[in-house]
Order: sequence, then structure tokens, then C-alpha cells
Amino acid sequence: MTEAPRSRRWPLWVFLGVLAALLSCGVPAVVIVTFRDSGPGAAANASPIPIHSPKPGDPEQVSQLWLRERIAEVLTQQAGALLRGDERGFLAVAEPKSAALGALRRQFRSLRALKVRAWQVRITDIPERVGARWRVAVTYQHCFVDPGCITGPVSIETTWVERAGVPRMVALAPSPSAQDGPRPWEASDLVVAVGRRAVVATTAKQKGRLAEVLREAERAAEVADRYAVDGTPPRHYQIFYAGEAEWGRWYGGDRPEWTAGYAVPVGGGHFDVVLNGKDLHSSVLDDLLRHEMTHAASLPSGGYRTGDNWWLVEGVADLAAAGGRPVSRYESLGDVRRLVSGGWKGPLSAAEPGERATDWQVSAAYGVGYLAVRHLVDRFGEQTMLDFFKAVVHERKSPDEASTAVFGESWQSLQDDCVSYVRSAAS
Repeated sequence: MTEAPRSRRWPLWVFLGVLAALLSCGVPAVVIVTFRDSGPGAAANASPIPIHSPKPGDPEQVSQLWLRERIAEVLTQQAGALLRGDERGFLAVAEPKSAALGALRRQFRSLRALKVRAWQVRITDIPERVGARWRVAVTYQHCFVDPGCITGPVSIETTWVERAGVPRMVALAPSPSAQDGPRPWEASDLVVAVGRRAVVATTAKQKGRLAEVLREAERAAEVADRYAVDGTPPRHYQIFYAGEAEWGRWYGGDRPEWTAGYAVPVGGGHFDVVLNGKDLHSSVLDDLLRHEMTHAASLPSGGYRTGDNWWLVEGVADLAAAGGRPVSRYESLGDVRRLVSGGWKGPLSAAEPGERATDWQVSAAYGVGYLAVRHLVDRFGEQTMLDFFKAVVHERKSPDEASTAVFGESWQSLQDDCVSYVRSAAS
């Protein structure tokens, strides 16, 4: 395997959406099915339409409401089968020889390998007729590994046919409105290794690195936990190691060329960490895991759109990635020097690299964040720096307000000091 470039190429990609209300899961066998009428022609104050088997002359909505109940019934049975480990029962929902059958088989095995603990069905719309078929989005509140875990949602578009009053699934796909799919367990056959604090999943082609990634993830968890500013580090870290095909597909792919990993919020306060296996040499694996797992530990449960505070979010993650090494051994120092030589004088709020940034520019941008955060730690201590991080990132205070409250200095003065430090450290 070719050694990865030394440039820093680890951005955080946080998606919008996946912020539906969270449901607490009980024991694994509990399944919740909820409905909300939202079909065309459903007036707000209209009397509810009785749900019964459709008869000739009935309006279309009778068929829609009746079919929704039947779909809910079979999905409830399917959920119970999943939590029991009954593959045959899980697949019984699918039409024989349909595309859904293979997709559900893959889904079942991957979900079981990931130690699914809750699988709760929620249907918020009524089915839409598409020719001889019916289509409806189903939300699954789910979580893994930990008994009593908090669930997060995933929306899956399902397509059905009716056979003698029984709906059979013929296809399924990530909902077109979802911005975070497909999830790895939707798209791939996964092999999984479970540790005390981390779960690592990949495909059979990359199975040879599974033990190594899990070992490094277990070590990285000890570092990342320190940056859980709300006092509650993840009970486990979920990590997906992507080959080239998976990298281009999981969570929609389409990331800048320089991306080596990202952390994405998936609801319930959970983050999935995804690593780009291309050219990921063992010598940088530990740094990358500390970086991305620190995002999972430090960020608010719904993620965070960085913008002007990109330097702070990435600087904290790179502080963790550096593993306590001195500034003189920071790998991107040469690229920061190149940036400073070109006349860079701040501000920190403009540090985030663009999608077309070159490798050295990305590396330098991360270096600016790291050096600024490192300077705050050197001046005020790590805990005080994390108090500032919490105020800005979690409590959404402006840097001006947070700086005065936490550091006792105006942000303009302190930022000028950080910029001066970045310039001097790179000289």
C-alpha cells in the first residue's frame, strides 16, 4: 500500500437533516409503530376515514390507509425477527425473486453483525400508488451495541405489491429526501469487530485491516473521551473503514479529493466515523482516528456547521490527533510556513479551505487551527480552552462573548495574539 501524503486532509463533513425527534428504546424486543395522516385530500378537521378492506367504489384513500396498516403489521413482525436473529422471518416480508430480497438479506446480516439493539418502525405518510405498486417511506428508529441506547432515525423508501391482501416488499432504497445515505449497512455486506469502546466495520475485501483498525480505535477512544465537553463521551465509537467503492457510495460520497475521513451525526447523539482506506498507511491511522473520534466526542449531538469557527472545531481535533507531540514535530508545520511566507495574516475565521484547495493549502489550514488552539492551551490550560469551545460550539455564543466570559479578554485582542503565534511558530 502506498503511503498517504503527509498533507492534512481530514475535514469534518456534517450533514443537515437526520434531526427528527428522538425516541428512547426499551428492551430490544419492543417495536413502536406510529402513523400520521398526511395524504392528499386529508383536511385538517375532516372526520377520520374508517379503515377497512377496500371495496369497489371506495375512494383511493381507503386503499391507502388500509394498506398502510397492513405494511405496518408485516414490518412489526419483521422488526421482531431482526431482534431475535430470525433471518427467515426477516426476509418473509419480501416478494420472492424481487430486488428487495437480496437487499434485505444483506441488511439483516450487517445489522446483526453491528449488534442492533433497537429497531422501531414509524410510518408518517400514506402509500402512494405507482402503477401496480405502492411506495411509502418508512423511518426506522435504531441503535447499536448498548442495551437501553438512544435511537436515531433513518428513512428508507419502500416499494410494495399486494398479493391477496398481503403486502410484499419488492424494492427499497434510501429516501430521496435523506442527505445522509446510504448507510454502510444499507449498501454493503459488512464484517465487524467489536471492542470495549469501539465497533469497526468494513467489507470482506478490507477484512485484513479490521483487527488493526479496532486496536488503534480502542487506543484513540481514551484520547477522544477527554474532549467530551458535555461530560458524556460516547459509550462506544462506531467506525466504518471504506474501500474505494464504498468511499464513493457511503453517505452519498462526493467529498473533496483531499478528504481522508469524516464524522457524521446519525441521530440519538451518535456519530459514525468513516475512514478513507485509499493510501491510508498504518503510520497515520492512529492520528486520523484520534482526530475523527474527537469530533464524535466533542461536537453537539446534532453536529455543527463550522463556517467561521472551522479553525476551532478542527484545531481541537488536530490537538487530539497530535497525541501530545511538541509543536516542532507537527507534520503540517512546513505548509503553514509556506502559507505565512505568502503573506497570511489571518483572520482565523477565514481559515477553512475550499473544495478545490490543493493538498498543501488544506494542510496549512489545519495547521492554523491546530496552532491557534495549541496557543490557547499553552496560555490558559486545556480545560479553559475547552470551556471556550463549549461556549462557542455547543452554546452558540459568539467568540467575542465567549472570550470575555471564559478568558477575560476581548476576542479581537486574543485572536491577534493567536495569529501572531501561528506566524512565529511557522517562521
